[in-house]
Amino acid sequence: MAGQAAIQSARVALDAHIRETVAWHFSPDTGTPYWIDWARGAGVDPIAQIQTLDDLIGMFPNFDDSVLRDLPHQRLIPAAYGGKTFCVFETGGTTGMPKQRLSWEDHLLDYTEFSTTLSDEHFPKNSNWLMVGPSGPRRLRLGIEHLANIRGGSCYFVDLDPRWVKRLVSTGQSDQARAYKAHVVDQAVTILKGRDVECLFTTPLLLEAIGERVSPADRGIKGVFCGGTTMTPQMVRFLVEEVLEHRVQFVPTYGNTLMGLACSVPLQPEDNYSVTYYAPQPRAVLRVVKPDDTAQSVDSGEWGRVELTTLTREFFMPRFLERDEAMRRAPCDAFPWDGVGEVRPFESARKKIVEGVY
Repeated sequence: MAGQAAIQSARVALDAHIRETVAWHFSPDTGTPYWIDWARGAGVDPIAQIQTLDDLIGMFPNFDDSVLRDLPHQRLIPAAYGGKTFCVFETGGTTGMPKQRLSWEDHLLDYTEFSTTLSDEHFPKNSNWLMVGPSGPRRLRLGIEHLANIRGGSCYFVDLDPRWVKRLVSTGQSDQARAYKAHVVDQAVTILKGRDVECLFTTPLLLEAIGERVSPADRGIKGVFCGGTTMTPQMVRFLVEEVLEHRVQFVPTYGNTLMGLACSVPLQPEDNYSVTYYAPQPRAVLRVVKPDDTAQSVDSGEWGRVELTTLTREFFMPRFLERDEAMRRAPCDAFPWDGVGEVRPFESARKKIVEGVY
């Protein structure tokens, strides 16, 4: 548990960062056309009126993600970035226009900061990585390669198309989905057997499938960085004990194109394999809110919907409701702000959710 002094210090730093970010995006010299026009239409002055996170929550409604699907990209480019080429990354969606985020350097900075949380023992410097996951318009491919490179290694890749897998599953073509999954795993196993790789990124379901074919530890893997929405305590225990045989460090993460990477704290026996994630504050803030009153956070230990606020000079996105729900967890020594535990698709306890290979 984090002490009150550390919690208060982190909150002061967050509020200062919020003021700086709001001033950047709403200033005519550096700001984002969409947000400057929004403030004018709403009759508010965010630079003067927003001093704290509470002020931000009080001013902005939940972010309308149709902006990321439909708005011309020029409207989302801060004036300070005008004329600079950018990357376009997609997030979410199975069909139709996906949500898209522009990025200049955020996607690299996110992974540079995340690198500092990895153990050199289990993710050795100068070691090669294998990424088994989506590339194409997803930022993950560039992020993992950057992570490998800044740690002195190179990265091998096995690509997959998660939108296609979701379509196969949702249309009842389970045999085709299984065949596609086997195709991806075949490629991963071939590289594990034929190349010198010590670090692996993949999803929980693909890690399980790889473990049915080879022992990651026997193939020289020392650390697995794993991303995916649903990691129940039962799944985490199976991966740690059966697939990785307590011989490989398991590092789950909760991240996406809109947030960056939320870090997990090392599992302790008292956690019973329940994973908790902490946002990369102050660049992003996660709240667990009441689904029927999203201005209000749930109490610690209660379930609610995950709300994300992104706060970088490249991208300002207040109060976006994720498609996930989680349990609000207490601050910890390493991350003295609220965490989110046992993240899963929103309302998945009440209805069937198609997750594909995640």
